[in-house]
Amino acid sequence: MLVVGGGGREHAIAWALHREDPDATIYCAPGNPGTTALATNLPISATDLDRLADAADAYGIDLTIVGPETPLALGLADRLRAEGRAVFGPGRAAAQIEASKAFSKDLMEKARVPTAASRTFSDLKEARAYVDRHAEPLVVKASGLAAGKGAIVCATRGEARAAVQAMLGDDQFGEAGRVVVIEEFMPGEELSLLAITNGDGVVLLPPAQDHKRLGEGDTGPNTGGMGAYSPVAIGTPALLERVTREVLEPTLSQLAREGTPYNGVLYAGLMIGPDGTPRVVEFNCRLGDPETQAVLPLVEKGLTDCLWRVAQGQAPSPLTIAKGHAVTTVLAAKGYPDRPEKGAAIAIPPALPTAVTVFHAGTTRDSDGTLRVSGGRVLNVTAVASTFALAQAESREASAAIQFDGKVYRRDIGWREAVRQKLGV
Repeated sequence: MLVVGGGGREHAIAWALHREDPDATIYCAPGNPGTTALATNLPISATDLDRLADAADAYGIDLTIVGPETPLALGLADRLRAEGRAVFGPGRAAAQIEASKAFSKDLMEKARVPTAASRTFSDLKEARAYVDRHAEPLVVKASGLAAGKGAIVCATRGEARAAVQAMLGDDQFGEAGRVVVIEEFMPGEELSLLAITNGDGVVLLPPAQDHKRLGEGDTGPNTGGMGAYSPVAIGTPALLERVTREVLEPTLSQLAREGTPYNGVLYAGLMIGPDGTPRVVEFNCRLGDPETQAVLPLVEKGLTDCLWRVAQGQAPSPLTIAKGHAVTTVLAAKGYPDRPEKGAAIAIPPALPTAVTVFHAGTTRDSDGTLRVSGGRVLNVTAVASTFALAQAESREASAAIQFDGKVYRRDIGWREAVRQKLGV
């Protein structure tokens, strides 16, 4: 098997595949220092389609799992499928559901999927005029791929004007921000639901909740994600059935009608309103990060078979899900998210609890073996336990024990769940 990507998500994928089938031969491209214990790392960028296709031939790859969104948006799955290879991940056309928020909003409108009312703009003057008459608060989104940082929740029209200026006027988001989506603010609580699908059948992974804000209590700037936990109490069986019926199935049907059948993970980022109504915040075309690091440790068995079947176009097979709880804390570099500082030496204690797994996200190893910071999000510390409170405490304590200069992390991952448990709701 070949896992494409080199972040925490891809480490978690390789870890889950290896745990389920220790005898499987796994390659990661490019992988990271964490995946070296599970797989053979190939020094190939996740966006180098030619070399990835050559590697699939050279190493006799049976199944390729594409982790990040960018190679999917570039058409890696199409390229490999055209060569007769089994790939888990959507083709380029279907990946537009994440690569273009404008495409996604149009798709949801056609499929009558509940989401925020919105307008799309490429002209700065028109966008500013729309902001000036829009109710507060409001949300401004870069339509393209922006590494999880393209959605700006604006309390005032002044903040929204500044966001529009940054995207359409100052080109701060590059190509991703040359089309913007301006939409109404949706109150409620976010929920991440990841569905494995061949475009028809759907198997749900346990619901998770991401923490986008840098600071505790959900303060500070948006990031790619500072932690996640799973399962989530508000993700009841009744709600998941409703989301499948009202969101996932209509979306997949509309994609098929438009000639872009879906294969892989369809990630629905949801807002659960005060009345319990789910609406879509965004779709992603791949496993979430850091949700994957919290969700996959709860999959006891069936993952490899499920991915293999979907990659061949068959309906996904059932998964066996553990009854426990998982909490993932992201350790980020000093200066993250705007100007992360690289190079700090990392010390991971050898005696962390056995229920704690450290997934590498932005690390590199010197020739002398020293582990160093090489990215904004550095490590993902996942604890699995019988209760949420224990998983939260073990993830937090292990995160405190890992050392590198300027380490930034949140000690309150899962704070909403903690409040619910304290109130007994």
